[in-house]
Amino acid sequence: MMHNFDDIVEEGFNGVVSISKDGQSLFKKAYGYADMQNRRANKINTSFGTASAGKTFVAAAVLKLICDGKLSFDDNIGDLLDFELNLISPHITIRQLLTHTSGIPDYFDETVMDEYAGLWVDFPNYKIRKSSDLTPLYINKPMMYTPGERFKYNNTGYVVLGLVIEKITGMDFDKYLEEVIFKPCGMKGTGYYELDCLPKNCANAYIYDEKLKRHYTNIYSIDAKGTGAGGAFTTVDDVERFWNNLLGGKILKKDIVQQMTIPQVDTGEYGYGFWIDESGGVIIPYFEGCDPGVSFKSSHTHDIFVCVISNFGDDVWTIHNNLRKKALNS
Repeated sequence: MMHNFDDIVEEGFNGVVSISKDGQSLFKKAYGYADMQNRRANKINTSFGTASAGKTFVAAAVLKLICDGKLSFDDNIGDLLDFELNLISPHITIRQLLTHTSGIPDYFDETVMDEYAGLWVDFPNYKIRKSSDLTPLYINKPMMYTPGERFKYNNTGYVVLGLVIEKITGMDFDKYLEEVIFKPCGMKGTGYYELDCLPKNCANAYIYDEKLKRHYTNIYSIDAKGTGAGGAFTTVDDVERFWNNLLGGKILKKDIVQQMTIPQVDTGEYGYGFWIDESGGVIIPYFEGCDPGVSFKSSHTHDIFVCVISNFGDDVWTIHNNLRKKALNS
């Protein structure tokens, strides 16, 4: 039986929401347009960009390499990478990259820069089509702090993890993710696509211009193709498949999954690729992403799955939290 959660979804929302409890769907609905100009509606199976949510897939892939004995938490980047690190410490470990405690210079420091689109004023975004294309944006910067000193969310760290995957496997990181995560989980609507060559069934992402009072797409505001830092496209059903396979021990051993989804940093807010919410006295792992025109949040705990994706950068966080509260009581 489908419950009505429509009253929680704000008017004008564009995207898809999905809630399940004990493996049974409570509510699933698409809103708004995947293509505004052509009035192509969003559908349940539409693929959306998810920004930094892709870090969770990368973390799972790195942990897979660790489980397979091809990598260890304590390996350092100086031994793994084959390019000059300049002022970057060669002693940064895989664990530190996974937990945002490396101190590596961040090409997009969210505490300093407000808009991701600001990166492309002097460096064309159409040049960013693989993780190594971002190297010029951080390679000549100094360390932010001594490795392991503290937690500070860091995009470069996951770009480097993407490069580590490529070095060890000899494959593009997204192809490796496809082989060890997306295909085994049946995530047929998930992948890393180029914005100027999107496959069918993908949503355009839109930004609103307050001055001109119109929407425009984000193709000049983010990387032309996702990197280790994020940019995967996916569907709400694929996200649920990912959670179910991960938590069920199908991708990684359950003891490693447990480590992913509990705090690994002193602040208590991050595991391996997952954010951790303990505010209500219960550990809730979740992953999220936010880019110009893109917003995403999903959690899965106590048999309640919630996923909210928007291609208009809508407030998925409030919607997600309110949906989860209602699902708990339904």
